[in-house]
Order: sequence, then structure tokens, then C-alpha cells
Amino acid sequence: MQEFFDAINWAVIAPVLVIQGILIIIAMIDWAKADNTNGPKWMWFFIIIFVNIFGPILYFIFGRSQR
Repeated sequence: MQEFFDAINWAVIAPVLVIQGILIIIAMIDWAKADNTNGPKWMWFFIIIFVNIFGPILYFIFGRSQR
């Protein structure tokens, strides 16, 4: 198992993980504050959490209702 972690190029993976974490946090804060979303609010929760980096992006493009 240690060989697996040693083989990972962390200089490439770490920034992607940080960006993903920031997007999820910002999307979840916005989702929690939103009164209305385009589609069921519970559905957007699962999309944000489980669709990796694209879930929060999809939420910001399609899920937020226009105020």
C-alpha cells in the first residue's frame, strides 16, 4: 500500500483536491442558504457531494435559481 502512495504525483493531485474541497464547501453554503433551487433541493445535495468536482460546478450553472 505504501508503494501506491509513493507512486502518486502529489504536485498534480493536491491542487485538484484543494479546488474540489473549496467548491464543495462554497456550493454547500450556497445550497443551505437557498430558498429555491431548479429542481428538488435534496437532489442537488447529492449531486454536490457525490459527483466529485463537476457536482458543485453543475449546481452553480444549473441548480441555482435566478433571484
